[in-house]
Amino acid sequence: MLNTAIKAARKAGAIINRASLDLDLVRVSAKGRSDFVTEVDRAAEAAIIDVLKHAYPNHDILAEESGASNPEGGQEYLWIIDPLDGTTNFIHGFPQYAVSIALQHRGQITQACVYDPTRNELFAATKGRGSFLDDRRVRVSRRSKLSESLIGTGFPFRQLEHLDEYVRMFKKITEATAGIRRPGAAALDLAYVAAGRLDGFWEFGLSPWDMAAGSLLITEAGGMVSDFTGEQNWLASGQIVCGNPKVFSQLLPLVQDVHNRPIDPAA
Repeated sequence: MLNTAIKAARKAGAIINRASLDLDLVRVSAKGRSDFVTEVDRAAEAAIIDVLKHAYPNHDILAEESGASNPEGGQEYLWIIDPLDGTTNFIHGFPQYAVSIALQHRGQITQACVYDPTRNELFAATKGRGSFLDDRRVRVSRRSKLSESLIGTGFPFRQLEHLDEYVRMFKKITEATAGIRRPGAAALDLAYVAAGRLDGFWEFGLSPWDMAAGSLLITEAGGMVSDFTGEQNWLASGQIVCGNPKVFSQLLPLVQDVHNRPIDPAA
């Protein structure tokens, strides 16, 4: 199953790379404020679905652009797809975007791949078998102090009503860490946590396809993942905190301290 996901991701990546050679020709439309979709997203998604449906015609699919193939569910297997995570980056020629494909079996993510077509880097994992970058086994970082850690994040651009809460988190975590990065493609950010390039990550307002593949990459690389309550409900809540075990244990309380504290109207 992982090989099929990888085949689909590489096929989508080829479409994205060809389109990136002349971005002026790419048609762009807005799904919402600061939320864009291009013909490339749709073509890449169609290519992925074609590969998956050819191999597994009875599996369900949840994809960013086309939605759910079977909204009522019923199948044991569900493919969760983001054909181009980081669309805004892509249309600006900012080379930080990826294809993300995950397979959920009976509620558990069991296969995952995140493919960066600009660098030809493939992050992949099978539940119980570890995480890999191309053919090399990867592990989360060994950094133990949050004060020495590089943390990834993303802005809640779809949920501006939560911007004040996010800014308070950003301030608190900035003061406690060596630095924060916001590259703009959550699936790739999570893959970077798995590979030890980031020590941790937090964000909210995400969709399942932003997190599904990356969450398995991290846990299979020895990391920890939760929602803001510390539970395993990130796919439904859209909240995620993750990192190597020692950084995670220090990062989560900072996020919770802000998230659980009411905003003072007089502040």
